[in-house]
Amino acid sequence: MTAADTIIINARIATMDGAIPQAQALAVRAGRVAALGPDDDIRSLAGRATRVIDAGGRLVLPGFQDTHIHLQDSGQDYSQNADLSAARTPDDLVAALSAFATTHSRQWVNGTGWYSGIFHSGNLDRHLLDRAVPDRPCLIVASDGHNACMNTLGCEAVGLTADTPDPQNGHFVHDAKGEPSGMLYENAIMWAESRMPKPSDADFAAGVKWAQALGHRNGITGVIDARVDERHVRVYRALEAAGELTMRVAATALVNAFDTTEGAMARLTALRAGNSGGRFKVHSAKFFLDGVVENRTAAMIAPYSDSAGGNAPVMFTPGQIAEMFTAFDAARFQIHVHAIGDMAVRAALDGCEAARKANGEWPSLHQIAHIQFIDPADIPRFRALGVMANVQPLWARSEPSVTEVAVPMVGNERSRWIYAFRSLLDAGAAMALSSDWGVSTLNPFQIIETAVTRQVPGAEGKAPPFLPEERITRAEAVAGYTVGAAAAAWRTADTGTLGIGKCADLIVLDRDIFSCPAHEIGGTNVIKTMVGGEVVHDRE
Repeated sequence: MTAADTIIINARIATMDGAIPQAQALAVRAGRVAALGPDDDIRSLAGRATRVIDAGGRLVLPGFQDTHIHLQDSGQDYSQNADLSAARTPDDLVAALSAFATTHSRQWVNGTGWYSGIFHSGNLDRHLLDRAVPDRPCLIVASDGHNACMNTLGCEAVGLTADTPDPQNGHFVHDAKGEPSGMLYENAIMWAESRMPKPSDADFAAGVKWAQALGHRNGITGVIDARVDERHVRVYRALEAAGELTMRVAATALVNAFDTTEGAMARLTALRAGNSGGRFKVHSAKFFLDGVVENRTAAMIAPYSDSAGGNAPVMFTPGQIAEMFTAFDAARFQIHVHAIGDMAVRAALDGCEAARKANGEWPSLHQIAHIQFIDPADIPRFRALGVMANVQPLWARSEPSVTEVAVPMVGNERSRWIYAFRSLLDAGAAMALSSDWGVSTLNPFQIIETAVTRQVPGAEGKAPPFLPEERITRAEAVAGYTVGAAAAAWRTADTGTLGIGKCADLIVLDRDIFSCPAHEIGGTNVIKTMVGGEVVHDRE
């Protein structure tokens, strides 16, 4: 028998594969798992050139896959713009942005990552940003990507005035005098960015390299980039052709409410074409059906319950949803939906139901991402329609955006169904866990800890759990990052487990996340990450 390229010995391997669920050692040949077994058996497969990795008794798992992440855009943002994620007061934000502005002389000063649970139209406007950047245009985008703010010179540079009409599914906030406040919601951000200097392909390629290194340090071997267009595809394909794509990247291509079905289908079909079976592919169509609760663009079945009241419409009409979902489903695209409000979730399920009735069943695993609010009547529909819940458990905790914003806005009765992960699993829904980075950390261990505890990572005894009845188990959470994630990305044949013949995408951890104290899961360090049998991160 040909010698193994690599063997891993002295390990506690949890394969996530029912055929051989546990093993002490593993052999890799030609990038795939060639054998599993006890140390002595696997040692016998080593030759003179075989690399031997002693895991030191540590836990080995299949590589984690983040199935809703903005790898390229957030990589460029966080590696090249001001990181505002630590700001908790207006003065914090001004200080961070002002310090960053002194580091370069670019035409615009850009920032990313401010927290919309704290900053909003009541305490963030162009005048605050004028304090930080008085001499150049400035745009800062919230971590959620649904809110942004410009300074006065930024408004002037893009031509935003009191008379500028709102774009479709977007809004310019105005002050008491009717002038632009600088705050932008939803597609108003796209409107502004289309009038600004654009980063180059080289900038975005550098962002991908930075982001995939960050991902590998956190045990991530594959992703779904949850919003791509022609530029994203061009950059990913160039990196793959150059042998510089160390992450497995599937992608969801954006469909807009102003698209025609025929036009969107033609564009996405062209983006999907040319997939060579390598590390990059376009496999799904992305729909934003609403916005976020923080700026009241989440679409709810009943109006908001607080004194301000009101509601937001679904961003596509029911007719558009039925027609487009049916067309993309027939063309064998996966459908990937952003849905925060319970009305948006229902509209997505209705669209999937229309597509299934028209085209029949097939293993699409259409995705509904986020699901912050859900009507309990819609929970059983996930299993019935073969729709997968793609959830971000880090948000399911007592923090300002939940307890101070979402709960008061929807009232106690509907708050019972915020991030209802246990209920979805108990109803038989398929589930993948993900981060939505750069909205929040991509660290899967902090996310798993919160899924298990419903508390801020490391916060034992410091904060009450948020809806503890919706906790999920460690095994379910790990499955959501491995088996479930591979299914979501249509990679089950090659990844998600460490079964014989699967790609040798694996991680070695510094602790056993199945047995350590729950509030220590988030502190896990990844010792090694391998993709296709090659080490892409080595802490040692």
